[in-house]
Amino acid sequence: MSALIINGKELSANIELELSEQAAEIHSRIGRMPSLRVVLVGNNPASEVYVASKTKRARACGLAVEDLRLPEDVTQPDLEISLKALSIDKHVDGILLQLPLPKHLDELSAILSIAPAKDVDGLNPYNQGLLFRGQARLVPCTPLGIIELIKDARRELYRDDNLSGLSATVIGRSSLVGKPVAMLLTQENCTVTLCHSKTENLKAACVHSDIVVAAVGMPKLIKKDFIKTNAVVIDVGINRSADGKLIGDVDFDEVKEKAAAITPVPGGVGPMTIAMLIKNTLIAAGNQ
Repeated sequence: MSALIINGKELSANIELELSEQAAEIHSRIGRMPSLRVVLVGNNPASEVYVASKTKRARACGLAVEDLRLPEDVTQPDLEISLKALSIDKHVDGILLQLPLPKHLDELSAILSIAPAKDVDGLNPYNQGLLFRGQARLVPCTPLGIIELIKDARRELYRDDNLSGLSATVIGRSSLVGKPVAMLLTQENCTVTLCHSKTENLKAACVHSDIVVAAVGMPKLIKKDFIKTNAVVIDVGINRSADGKLIGDVDFDEVKEKAAAITPVPGGVGPMTIAMLIKNTLIAAGNQ
């Protein structure tokens, strides 16, 4: 029996309907639309596409979105001055610095220039520290979306989204996805194994897990024999195959024949990341 295909586009659309209502309530309460500023340095084609999609969907939910475009050769001090100015602007609720930055810029130093209360990407070390303590305010968008996808799949399969007591394996240790999703699963009372590209016998770490999150950037690494029959598999990988197609870290055609549920690439995690960005902006606006 083939796995349930977890439709990130459909789930994110449903979530955004609820977020639109929240945005309208905040608008009524504070007298203006919740606002997001997207800072884009240079003209990276992939970043241009992501920013356009984020802007379109955020505006559809009732957010005021403006882009701040800086030249490719912007200096570190000028970038940080721009971010600090947005951080003290009372009419700005959320700030998103589109990554990656050009190589001459220091990402961490730039992120530190964003006020934690407006850091809707959840990447400021202050917000990461709160997540580690189990007191998170603004959580990185992709990990937040992953938890929503897992719970949605469990509701569909078992009519129960309680993750307490389940075993989970996270493959990938980035600060953007792997580490924060491991923290979030731990806070859901899962028993979590955090693996990475150097893990020996990765199959042994995955094969007994109820939840597998693959975010390591290695195409089709996770095979059918890595997965147990009732597992929920979340594929965060975005890789380009030899023929130009987008593929994940999971061998989708193999694994879908064994797992209980699986996300496709594309159409799984990606749409949820934008929905969680909108959610974080509303949280930030509500806290202003």
